[in-house]
Amino acid sequence: MNKKFGFIGVGNMATAIIGGMLKNNFVAPENIFIHDNNTEKCDYFEKKGVSVCDDNNTLVKESDIIVVAVKPQNYAEVLQSLKNIDCSDKIFVSIAAGISIDFVRAQLLQNVKVVRVMPNTPLLLSKGASALCPSTDMTEDEFKPVRDMFSLSGVVEIIEEEHMNEIIAVNGSSPAFFYLFAKAMADYAVSCGIDREKALNLICATYEGAAEMIRSSGDDIETLIEKVCSKGGTTIEAINSFKENNIEEIIKDAMTACTKRANELSDK
Repeated sequence: MNKKFGFIGVGNMATAIIGGMLKNNFVAPENIFIHDNNTEKCDYFEKKGVSVCDDNNTLVKESDIIVVAVKPQNYAEVLQSLKNIDCSDKIFVSIAAGISIDFVRAQLLQNVKVVRVMPNTPLLLSKGASALCPSTDMTEDEFKPVRDMFSLSGVVEIIEEEHMNEIIAVNGSSPAFFYLFAKAMADYAVSCGIDREKALNLICATYEGAAEMIRSSGDDIETLIEKVCSKGGTTIEAINSFKENNIEEIIKDAMTACTKRANELSDK
Protein backbone atom coordinates (compact mmCIF):
# COMPACT_ATOMS: atom_id res chain seq x y z
CA MET A 1 0.00 0.00 0.00
CA ASN A 2 1.61 3.25 -1.13
CA LYS A 3 -1.05 5.57 0.31
CA LYS A 4 -0.42 7.80 3.30
CA PHE A 5 -3.05 7.83 6.06
CA GLY A 6 -3.69 10.64 8.52
CA PHE A 7 -5.66 10.46 11.77
CA ILE A 8 -6.95 13.63 13.37
CA GLY A 9 -7.50 12.39 16.92
CA VAL A 10 -6.29 9.05 18.27
CA GLY A 11 -9.02 7.97 20.67
CA ASN A 12 -10.24 4.39 21.03
CA MET A 13 -11.60 4.05 17.50
CA ALA A 14 -8.56 5.50 15.77
CA THR A 15 -6.31 3.41 18.03
CA ALA A 16 -8.19 0.29 16.93
CA ILE A 17 -7.93 1.15 13.23
CA ILE A 18 -4.24 2.05 13.43
CA GLY A 19 -3.57 -1.09 15.47
CA GLY A 20 -5.11 -3.24 12.73
CA MET A 21 -3.02 -1.48 10.09
CA LEU A 22 0.21 -2.04 12.00
CA LYS A 23 -0.60 -5.63 12.95
CA ASN A 24 -1.28 -6.57 9.33
CA ASN A 25 1.58 -4.54 7.83
CA PHE A 26 -1.01 -2.65 5.79
CA VAL A 27 1.31 0.33 5.35
CA ALA A 28 4.74 1.27 6.62
CA PRO A 29 4.37 2.89 10.09
CA GLU A 30 5.96 6.11 8.87
CA ASN A 31 3.15 6.45 6.32
CA ILE A 32 0.63 6.81 9.14
CA PHE A 33 0.37 10.39 10.41
CA ILE A 34 -1.36 11.37 13.64
CA HIS A 35 -2.16 14.49 15.60
CA ASP A 36 -3.76 14.59 19.05
CA ASN A 37 -3.49 16.77 22.12
CA ASN A 38 -2.97 13.60 24.18
CA THR A 39 0.83 13.37 24.26
CA GLU A 40 0.79 9.91 25.84
CA LYS A 41 -1.14 8.50 22.88
CA CYS A 42 1.21 10.20 20.44
CA ASP A 43 4.28 8.93 22.30
CA TYR A 44 2.85 5.39 22.25
CA PHE A 45 2.45 5.38 18.48
CA GLU A 46 5.68 7.28 17.85
CA LYS A 47 7.54 4.40 19.50
CA LYS A 48 5.93 2.11 16.92
CA GLY A 49 7.29 4.22 14.07
CA VAL A 50 4.14 6.25 13.39
CA SER A 51 4.69 9.86 12.28
CA VAL A 52 3.44 12.43 14.81
CA CYS A 53 2.46 15.84 13.40
CA ASP A 54 2.53 19.12 15.32
CA ASP A 55 -0.80 20.26 13.86
CA ASN A 56 -3.69 19.15 11.67
CA ASN A 57 -2.64 21.29 8.71
CA THR A 58 0.68 19.46 8.45
CA LEU A 59 -1.10 16.12 8.80
CA VAL A 60 -3.51 16.88 5.95
CA LYS A 61 -0.76 18.06 3.64
CA GLU A 62 1.22 14.86 4.29
CA SER A 63 -1.71 12.44 3.92
CA ASP A 64 -3.74 11.04 1.04
CA ILE A 65 -6.56 9.69 3.22
CA ILE A 66 -7.59 11.62 6.34
CA VAL A 67 -9.64 9.98 9.09
CA VAL A 68 -11.36 12.60 11.25
CA ALA A 69 -11.64 10.76 14.56
CA VAL A 70 -12.98 13.47 16.86
CA LYS A 71 -16.33 13.84 18.62
CA PRO A 72 -19.28 14.97 16.45
CA GLN A 73 -19.53 18.30 18.26
CA ASN A 74 -15.89 19.08 17.35
CA TYR A 75 -16.15 18.24 13.65
CA ALA A 76 -17.10 21.71 12.43
CA GLU A 77 -14.23 23.40 14.25
CA VAL A 78 -11.66 20.88 13.02
CA LEU A 79 -12.84 20.90 9.40
CA GLN A 80 -13.18 24.67 9.21
CA SER A 81 -9.55 25.01 10.31
CA LEU A 82 -8.54 23.08 7.17
CA LYS A 83 -10.60 24.99 4.59
CA ASN A 84 -7.63 26.97 3.27
CA ILE A 85 -5.74 23.81 2.29
CA ASP A 86 -6.27 22.45 -1.22
CA CYS A 87 -7.84 19.06 -0.52
CA SER A 88 -8.92 18.27 -4.08
CA ASP A 89 -6.74 15.16 -4.21
CA LYS A 90 -7.55 14.02 -0.65
CA ILE A 91 -10.11 11.55 0.69
CA PHE A 92 -11.77 12.36 4.02
CA VAL A 93 -13.20 9.63 6.25
CA SER A 94 -15.94 10.58 8.72
CA ILE A 95 -16.43 8.10 11.57
CA ALA A 96 -18.67 10.16 13.86
CA ALA A 97 -22.40 9.65 14.37
CA GLY A 98 -24.55 11.97 12.30
CA ILE A 99 -21.73 13.58 10.30
CA SER A 100 -22.78 13.43 6.65
CA ILE A 101 -20.79 13.67 3.44
CA ASP A 102 -22.38 17.04 2.67
CA PHE A 103 -21.50 18.35 6.14
CA VAL A 104 -17.81 17.52 5.64
CA ARG A 105 -17.81 19.27 2.27
CA ALA A 106 -19.67 22.31 3.59
CA GLN A 107 -17.22 22.84 6.45
CA LEU A 108 -14.17 22.42 4.20
CA LEU A 109 -15.77 24.64 1.53
CA GLN A 110 -14.54 22.05 -0.98
CA ASN A 111 -16.19 19.30 -2.99
CA VAL A 112 -13.83 16.63 -1.61
CA LYS A 113 -14.31 12.89 -1.82
CA VAL A 114 -15.65 11.47 1.45
CA VAL A 115 -16.30 8.06 2.96
CA ARG A 116 -18.82 8.05 5.78
CA VAL A 117 -18.25 5.20 8.24
CA MET A 118 -20.06 3.81 11.26
CA PRO A 119 -17.64 1.45 13.03
CA ASN A 120 -17.94 -0.06 16.50
CA THR A 121 -15.65 -0.58 19.49
CA PRO A 122 -14.98 -4.33 18.94
CA LEU A 123 -12.55 -3.10 16.28
CA LEU A 124 -10.18 -2.95 19.25
CA LEU A 125 -10.13 -6.76 19.18
CA SER A 126 -10.27 -7.11 15.37
CA LYS A 127 -13.92 -8.17 15.76
CA GLY A 128 -15.49 -4.99 14.48
CA ALA A 129 -18.50 -4.38 12.27
CA SER A 130 -18.26 -1.28 10.08
CA ALA A 131 -20.84 0.23 7.72
CA LEU A 132 -19.25 2.28 4.92
CA CYS A 133 -20.74 4.76 2.47
CA PRO A 134 -18.48 6.34 -0.19
CA SER A 135 -19.46 9.56 -1.92
CA THR A 136 -20.86 8.92 -5.38
CA ASP A 137 -17.91 10.58 -7.12
CA MET A 138 -15.40 8.02 -5.84
CA THR A 139 -14.01 5.30 -8.06
CA GLU A 140 -13.60 1.73 -6.83
CA ASP A 141 -9.82 2.16 -6.84
CA GLU A 142 -10.12 5.27 -4.66
CA PHE A 143 -12.54 3.59 -2.25
CA LYS A 144 -10.62 0.31 -1.93
CA PRO A 145 -7.86 1.52 0.48
CA VAL A 146 -10.51 2.82 2.90
CA ARG A 147 -12.61 -0.34 2.70
CA ASP A 148 -9.50 -2.49 3.17
CA MET A 149 -8.40 -0.41 6.17
CA PHE A 150 -11.61 -1.29 8.02
CA SER A 151 -11.68 -4.89 6.76
CA LEU A 152 -8.43 -5.47 8.66
CA SER A 153 -10.36 -5.18 11.93
CA GLY A 154 -13.62 -6.98 11.18
CA VAL A 155 -16.66 -7.19 8.92
CA VAL A 156 -17.49 -4.44 6.41
CA GLU A 157 -20.81 -3.71 4.66
CA ILE A 158 -21.57 -0.95 2.16
CA ILE A 159 -24.69 1.05 3.08
CA GLU A 160 -26.50 3.86 1.24
CA GLU A 161 -26.13 7.20 2.99
CA GLU A 162 -29.88 7.59 3.51
CA HIS A 163 -29.60 4.74 6.04
CA MET A 164 -26.33 5.74 7.75
CA ASN A 165 -28.08 7.32 10.73
CA GLU A 166 -30.32 4.26 11.13
CA ILE A 167 -27.39 1.83 10.87
CA ILE A 168 -25.89 3.33 14.05
CA ALA A 169 -28.40 1.39 16.15
CA VAL A 170 -27.67 -1.78 14.18
CA ASN A 171 -23.90 -1.97 14.59
CA GLY A 172 -22.52 1.24 16.08
CA SER A 173 -24.40 1.49 19.39
CA SER A 174 -25.60 -2.10 19.62
CA PRO A 175 -22.58 -3.55 21.47
CA ALA A 176 -23.91 -1.66 24.50
CA PHE A 177 -27.29 -3.38 24.03
CA PHE A 178 -25.64 -6.80 24.16
CA TYR A 179 -23.55 -5.80 27.17
CA LEU A 180 -26.70 -4.74 29.03
CA PHE A 181 -28.40 -8.05 28.24
CA ALA A 182 -25.29 -9.95 29.38
CA LYS A 183 -25.18 -7.91 32.61
CA ALA A 184 -28.79 -8.76 33.40
CA MET A 185 -28.11 -12.45 32.79
CA ALA A 186 -25.00 -12.37 34.97
CA ASP A 187 -26.81 -10.47 37.73
CA TYR A 188 -29.53 -13.12 37.71
CA ALA A 189 -26.91 -15.88 37.98
CA VAL A 190 -25.28 -14.16 40.96
CA SER A 191 -28.67 -13.74 42.66
CA CYS A 192 -29.00 -17.52 42.42
CA GLY A 193 -25.62 -18.09 44.03
CA ILE A 194 -23.66 -18.77 40.82
CA ASP A 195 -20.14 -17.37 40.47
CA ARG A 196 -20.21 -14.26 38.24
CA GLU A 197 -17.05 -15.11 36.29
CA LYS A 198 -18.25 -18.62 35.54
CA ALA A 199 -21.61 -17.28 34.44
CA LEU A 200 -20.01 -14.64 32.22
CA ASN A 201 -17.77 -17.26 30.63
CA LEU A 202 -20.83 -19.30 29.70
CA ILE A 203 -22.77 -16.22 28.57
CA CYS A 204 -19.95 -15.04 26.27
CA ALA A 205 -19.52 -18.49 24.75
CA THR A 206 -23.28 -18.64 24.19
CA TYR A 207 -23.25 -15.24 22.45
CA GLU A 208 -20.45 -16.42 20.16
CA GLY A 209 -22.19 -19.71 19.42
CA ALA A 210 -25.55 -18.08 18.77
CA ALA A 211 -23.96 -15.58 16.38
CA GLU A 212 -22.30 -18.40 14.47
CA MET A 213 -25.61 -20.27 14.28
CA ILE A 214 -27.24 -17.20 12.72
CA ARG A 215 -24.37 -16.86 10.28
CA SER A 216 -23.76 -20.48 9.32
CA SER A 217 -26.64 -22.82 10.22
CA GLY A 218 -28.74 -22.02 7.17
CA ASP A 219 -31.81 -21.44 9.34
CA ASP A 220 -33.58 -18.11 9.68
CA ILE A 221 -33.79 -16.56 13.15
CA GLU A 222 -37.40 -17.62 13.79
CA THR A 223 -36.46 -21.25 13.04
CA LEU A 224 -33.44 -21.06 15.33
CA ILE A 225 -35.68 -19.81 18.14
CA GLU A 226 -38.16 -22.62 17.53
CA LYS A 227 -35.41 -25.25 17.63
CA VAL A 228 -34.45 -24.19 21.15
CA CYS A 229 -38.06 -23.95 22.36
CA SER A 230 -39.33 -27.43 23.15
CA LYS A 231 -43.08 -27.53 23.72
CA GLY A 232 -43.76 -27.41 27.46
CA GLY A 233 -40.04 -26.81 28.14
CA THR A 234 -38.06 -24.08 29.87
CA THR A 235 -37.04 -21.87 26.95
CA ILE A 236 -40.58 -21.33 25.70
CA GLU A 237 -41.51 -19.96 29.12
CA ALA A 238 -38.74 -17.35 28.85
CA ILE A 239 -39.74 -16.46 25.29
CA ASN A 240 -43.39 -16.12 26.35
CA SER A 241 -42.30 -13.77 29.13
CA PHE A 242 -40.36 -11.67 26.64
CA LYS A 243 -43.39 -11.50 24.37
CA GLU A 244 -45.75 -10.57 27.21
CA ASN A 245 -43.42 -7.69 28.04
CA ASN A 246 -43.17 -6.61 24.39
CA ILE A 247 -39.39 -6.94 24.32
CA GLU A 248 -39.23 -6.64 20.54
CA GLU A 249 -41.08 -3.30 20.68
CA ILE A 250 -38.82 -2.15 23.52
CA ILE A 251 -35.75 -2.92 21.37
CA LYS A 252 -37.25 -1.15 18.35
CA ASP A 253 -38.11 1.88 20.51
CA ALA A 254 -34.53 2.01 21.79
CA MET A 255 -33.15 1.82 18.27
CA THR A 256 -35.55 4.55 17.14
CA ALA A 257 -34.30 6.77 19.99
CA CYS A 258 -30.74 6.12 18.83
CA THR A 259 -31.59 7.15 15.27
CA LYS A 260 -33.46 10.23 16.52
CA ARG A 261 -30.34 11.40 18.32
CA ALA A 262 -28.22 10.78 15.21
CA ASN A 263 -30.65 12.93 13.22
CA GLU A 264 -30.37 15.68 15.84
CA LEU A 265 -26.58 15.59 15.57
CA SER A 266 -26.90 15.80 11.79
CA ASP A 267 -28.87 19.02 12.12
CA LYS A 268 -26.13 20.80 14.05
